[in-house]
Amino acid sequence: MATASLASSAFAGARRVSAPTGSQRARARTHVGGRVRAAATAAEATTAAPVIATVSIGDTFAALRAENKCAFIPFIVAGDPNLDATEKALRILDDAGADIIEVGVPYSDPLADGPTIQAAATRALEGGTTLKKVIAMLKKTSPTIRAPIVLFTYYNPIYQKGFEQFVKEISDAGAKGLLVPDIPLEETGELSDVCKANGVDLVLLSTPTTPLARMKKIADASNGFIYLVSVTGVTGMRSDVASRVEELVKSLKSVTDKPVAVGFGISEGAQARQVVKWGADGVIVGSALVKALGESESPEVGLAALKELATELREGSTRTGSDASFFAKFGLFLKATLRQ
Repeated sequence: MATASLASSAFAGARRVSAPTGSQRARARTHVGGRVRAAATAAEATTAAPVIATVSIGDTFAALRAENKCAFIPFIVAGDPNLDATEKALRILDDAGADIIEVGVPYSDPLADGPTIQAAATRALEGGTTLKKVIAMLKKTSPTIRAPIVLFTYYNPIYQKGFEQFVKEISDAGAKGLLVPDIPLEETGELSDVCKANGVDLVLLSTPTTPLARMKKIADASNGFIYLVSVTGVTGMRSDVASRVEELVKSLKSVTDKPVAVGFGISEGAQARQVVKWGADGVIVGSALVKALGESESPEVGLAALKELATELREGSTRTGSDASFFAKFGLFLKATLRQ
């Protein structure tokens, strides 16, 4: 998708406050709507745990600001390498302390995504993943996930189902946010109203080519936070983050007090550290995590790599103190991952 289109796009987010305790990590069978949800990991299958309540994006960012932390927002593609692995990955990210988890629905024409996420979507589709199966997986898994889940999907599946049915289905499944990268700002009104009525946040994107006046309109219409695209182009791992991002963060903050999370192209520790220093309220990491999980030799190896990377990311999501040591470790991990 062209960057100009991205500049007027919308999507949604959600939030999580703190890592669960040992007892909270245990996964249980819970009954919702008369259906038994098997929500146990392989290692915790016999240990009971309560249903976990999630909180709003606003509450999440407020809690993080009070602790001088930035939000860690990981992205994974549902169904890559399979939906069972996606369930486990959600729990791993939640236990690692993800503040929001973004889950991409695989799509055949992913205009906003780079090669790594496109390949992941292709693998998922070839493995039989569908929107219906993703929603069913979320409905089973979300009651035991503390981090709010943001569903990433393109406009066509929403249009085909109809706004009311689509949003109600994902809300019932536990999604707290919705990201739609190919819907223009001017056409978000009706969808935003439906989302609000169902407790789902619709978050909008701003890009490096967005004029300040339009930035303000996007910020005013966005719910929860504003997703700042750091580069002109698609998602993917890059060697550096454009220095203009600092100016873009400042520009957005001059027209809104809503949190600003930066994504697209963040793949090394130095890049993430720089974005934090520039004043971002959240760092969104997609391609590096997708690669670690989906391109490993087996789902088990991929989940282990995801856990290691996610843990390092969350531990370093502060503006002071451990930043330097964390991002040094993160950079070494990513370099090793990218060499695979």
